[in-house]
Order: sequence, then C-alpha cells, then structure tokens
Amino acid sequence: MAKDYLFEIGTEEMPAHVVPRSVKQLADRTRKFLKENGLKFKDIKTFATPRRLTILVEDLAEKQDDIDEVKKGPAKKIAQDADGNWTKAAQGFARGQGMTTDDIYFEELKGTEYAYVHVQKEGKKATDILLGMSDIIKAMTFPTKMRWDSNDFEFVRPIHWLVSLFGSDVVPVKILDITAGRKTQGHRFLGDSVVLANADDYEDALKDQYVIANAEERKDMIVNQMNELVKENHWQVKPDRDLLEEVTYLVEYPTVFAGSFDEKYLNIPDEVLITSMKDNQRYFEVYDENGKLINHFIAVRNGNKDYLDNVISGNEKVLVARLDDAQFFYDEDRKYPLSHFVDRLKNVSFHDKIGSMAEKMQRVRMIGDYLAKRWDLPENVVKDFDRASELYKFDLVTQMVGEFAELQGVMGMHYARLAGEDEEVSVAIKEHYMPATAEGPLPETTVGSLLSIADKIDTIVTFFGAGMIPTSSNDPYALRRYAYGIVRILLNEKWSLPFNEVLPEIINMLNGVTPAKLPKGDADQEIADFIRDRVKQYLQKNNFKYDIVDAVLASSQQDPSQILAAANVLQLHHDDEEFKPVVESLTRIDNILKKAKFKGNVKIAESLFDDNSEKELYAGVENLQKVESLADLYQGFVQLQPVIDQYFDANMIMAKDEKVKNNRLAQLFAVSELADRLGDLSKLVIK
Repeated sequence: MAKDYLFEIGTEEMPAHVVPRSVKQLADRTRKFLKENGLKFKDIKTFATPRRLTILVEDLAEKQDDIDEVKKGPAKKIAQDADGNWTKAAQGFARGQGMTTDDIYFEELKGTEYAYVHVQKEGKKATDILLGMSDIIKAMTFPTKMRWDSNDFEFVRPIHWLVSLFGSDVVPVKILDITAGRKTQGHRFLGDSVVLANADDYEDALKDQYVIANAEERKDMIVNQMNELVKENHWQVKPDRDLLEEVTYLVEYPTVFAGSFDEKYLNIPDEVLITSMKDNQRYFEVYDENGKLINHFIAVRNGNKDYLDNVISGNEKVLVARLDDAQFFYDEDRKYPLSHFVDRLKNVSFHDKIGSMAEKMQRVRMIGDYLAKRWDLPENVVKDFDRASELYKFDLVTQMVGEFAELQGVMGMHYARLAGEDEEVSVAIKEHYMPATAEGPLPETTVGSLLSIADKIDTIVTFFGAGMIPTSSNDPYALRRYAYGIVRILLNEKWSLPFNEVLPEIINMLNGVTPAKLPKGDADQEIADFIRDRVKQYLQKNNFKYDIVDAVLASSQQDPSQILAAANVLQLHHDDEEFKPVVESLTRIDNILKKAKFKGNVKIAESLFDDNSEKELYAGVENLQKVESLADLYQGFVQLQPVIDQYFDANMIMAKDEKVKNNRLAQLFAVSELADRLGDLSKLVIK
C-alpha cells in the first residue's frame, strides 16, 4: 500500500533568493534517490518558507518490488575448468547476484550450456531506505554555507529540527544530534510547535500556527491583498515579478500594508525614491491613476494584522531616514557645476593597469568620432556625442552615486538635465551602460548607442592589451557581456562594422595618446574573433538552426550585420525546393577547389573559353559581383545553378592543358568567393 512521505528541514531564516532553488534541489535529489532505490511514487510536492525546506512524496510505495527472475551467466566452459572447479568468472557472476556458486545450475541454449541462478529477493522496506535521506541533506550545495557549534557539517543555515513521516510512521533520519520526528514549528512569533499525526496533516496544521507552507498560496495572498489596497485607494502598482518572488520567500504569513512619506521628497528623481523603497527596503512603489509616482508605498509584513499601525510607523521611519540621506546628497551634488566632477575623474582609476577614467573618456571620444565618420552619422549626432563623451562618467564622483551605486548613469542623466545639457547628451549618459544585462534593454537614441559601443570597445581593447583576457571559466570584468552588447546594438542600429578591418585602425589611432597598454601583433584578430563569437550567441538565442549558425560563422565575414543577413537568407530559404540543388552545386565547387589546392591567383581569360557554358557562367558571375544584398545574391545563385550544372556537364575542369585548367578553376573560384558571403555551405544539413 502506498503512503505519502513528508520530509522537512527546519532552519534559521534563510536568504530569500536561496529558498526556492534549495527546495527544488531537495526535491530533485530525492527524486533521483528514490528512483535509484527502486521505490515507486506518484509525484513530489514542495513547500518552502524562510525557515523550512519541505517535500511531500505522494503515493510512495511501502517497499521495493520483490525480485523473482532467472539470471544468465557465462558459458559452462568458462564457468568451470577441465576438472569441474568453479572459475573466477563463475564466482564473480554468483557474487554479483548476491548468491554463491552452490546456487548455479546449467541449461542449454542454442547448443551451448550456460550458467544460471534463480534470484528471489524480497524488496527492502521504504522506511529502511528512507533513512538515507540524511545523505541527501549532506550532499546539498549552496552559494554560501555555515557551520555551527563545533561541527564540521555545513548547511545554508543551522538546522534546528527535522520531520520525517511515512504516513503516520516516523522515519528517524538523523543529522548531527538531531533525529527526525513528527514535531514541526509554527510561526516564530505567532505560532507554537505542532505534533503531526500524519504526513497529510502538514499544510492545515501549519496554517493553524500562522505558517502558509505553500509558496504559491503565499504569493496569491500577497497579490490579492495588494490588489484590494490599490483598488480601495485608486492607485497603481507596476508588476515586479522579482520583488514579488523575493517578498514571498521573506515571510511565512503575509499581511500587506501601505505606508507614506512626506511629499517634499518627491522633488528627488523617481529612480532614487524607487531604489530606496524597492532595493533597500523591499517595498513596492505606488503611482496615481495617471502613472505618476506618489508619496506612498506598499510592503509585506511577516505576521498578522495585530499592531499593524506600529509596523507601518516603524517602516515609515526607516524609509524617511534613507530619504533624508538621499535629499542631502541630491542637494549637495547640485551645488557644483558638472566641470567640478569631470575634473575629479583625473584622479579616479578605471583600472590600475590601464589608467584613469579621464583617460578612458578621451579614448572613447576618439573611437566614437572614428565610428561616426565611418557610418556617416549626422553632424548634430557627432556634436552631441562629443559633448556626452566629455561628461558621461562624471556622476561616479557624486555623493548620490557614492551612496546608491546602482544609479550611476541615471543620476548623470538627471544632473546633466539640471545643468542645461541637451536632452540627447543627457540621455546618452544613462544609455551608455546599456544593455546592463545580456538581454537587457538597448539604447534608444543614436548618441547613446554610439557612446555605448565606443565605451565597450575601449574596455575590451584595453583589457586585452593589459593581458586580462577572459578564459573559458573566468570573466571577472564581464567582457563577454560587453562584446554581446556591442553585437546587439550594431544589429539593432543596422550599423556595419567588420572588426578585422576596424580594430587595427582603432588600436593604431589610440597608440601614443594613452598610457594604457594596447594589444600588439595579431591580438586585434583575437579581439575580433572574441566579439564575433558573441554573434554565435546571438544567433543561437534567436533560434537559428544549428547548421546555419555553423555555416555563416565559418565564412571569412567579420561584420555582424552581414553574418546576421546571411543567416536570415539561409533560414528563410532552408526548406525551399531550390535550396538543395543550389547548395550542392556550390559545395561541389568548393570541394574541387580544395582538392586542386587552388589559391585563386589566376586572372580569368575569356580567350581560353571553349564552350558557351563558360561564357554564360562568366557573365552570370559578373552580374552577381554587382549585387549588394545577400537576399539578391541568393536569388542570383538560384538562377545560376542550372548554368553551373551545365558548366560541369560540358567541361573537363582538370583539363590536360594547364592554362585551360587554371582558367576553369579561376572561374569556379570567382563563384566560391561570392558564395563565401553566405558562409561555408558545406556545413548545411540538406535533405
């Protein structure tokens, strides 16, 4: 008969972000443990609060299945020697089945006698197997661990109690001096301990003691109570899934309440207020019906409504203390012109091996001006970029950013606006940090996009020059994220940037104007390949077929926009009827050139043409060489494919006449060079 099995680890309060991952780990490890031990079950439910990690294994079998089967072993001639003595092979076979050689018998199978044993084994009881849950606890991993008392054992937080119930029976799992029983603990302040009669009593028994063990139920309680407050007061609260998740795992019994602060603090930029509420206090900021931030907040208490006025008052005092600090920093920073902060950047280190922030800003301006000229950006964009590049790191030395580091860029934007800077300049100061995460929002302005790319290129180039190059397992300065950000912005803006051409020019341009070490030798190609690898990441994240990704990245193309264009063309036509013959024809050309080891250093001579197909191919290639769009190039190959096939049918490529042979190989090489714009088509999987 199957029963439910309850296993709870009771601890001191755990960090909220650790709880959901930890209970999932407990469930996953238990699932694997039960399967390895042959214990059948229906499913595993999880419960988690700041003080407990709990699983409920539904319909767990009372014992393993009994074994009653015949096991076949080695042939008789291997199992016994000439004198009839048991060999090591026979002894090992019997031992492996938990039996002895006395249990072996022989039967003939297809003319050969084999050793057999009849294995009959009663399955182990679940209560015996479940004692191994202690090993699961010992094997669990966490970002940080603690020791307590004089023990060597480590866990995310000290363990205070264990519950282990198979139906109504206690399974006495033991960790250190703690032996599991049937007693769990209610809310730290509102509840008492609970003795569980049965595993199925868990949720209801804890609810009576002010613990909502089911995390989804707690989350629903928070959302529902919050919606009631918002509706009652005609407010708005913007969805924040991460904050909701965090407060769900900060409490065991949630009660939502609203607080307020003096309206005078609303003169501080919204981002400062939101950071003070959300990041520091785990409050939800509140907006009026028009979407304007107002002087209220919503928070979640770990408890009931008793003495809620005191709780609200206490939370308001804590927030006001933070807002007083923010107001002071805001007022102090505004006493100085932007030039005051910019001048201080000469003494702020970007990195001790690279130089100051002021020097970085100088390099970034040079890189941005070079890129703007390459992309022929409008004069007003260049003007705004130049001004932004003179300022964009200044807020690092403001008091506000010193206190709220997460607001760098944001405060720069606000202070620049207050100083009368153009809007494009001000916004670019904020946007140069974007994207802040791999898939985060991109800059929305041209100036911001240019500043972000120039800043990231400088960071990558100077770190490579200083020898701080990411390894396969280590990237402490997030250079891969910067490179991925460059790729995403380039593709978003549709800017062309072949890194194999651009990086040597940038490095040469910077050489001599900065104390930073710059890459030497072929390091520019190493950086180009490093950034190009992020194009692969982009294609994979955007669901391009693996063979198309391999094909376009195997080309000599270094421009992300052209690599993406090639991937789009191949993805679009991958399943077309004409796709296979086109790819086969172009791949055949590549194979011939590789076999002939042709280097392409021969000029095509029309005078050596013997057949009309040579003239047709020559004319077709000349037309394709004028095509700029890769979409048009592919369509050109569709039209050229019958001509290529006719060319092969009518001509012996490896002719005896050396001049004719090289002339034909040169024709094929011209086709291959065009095909390379799409990628290495031999890597495509075609049906």
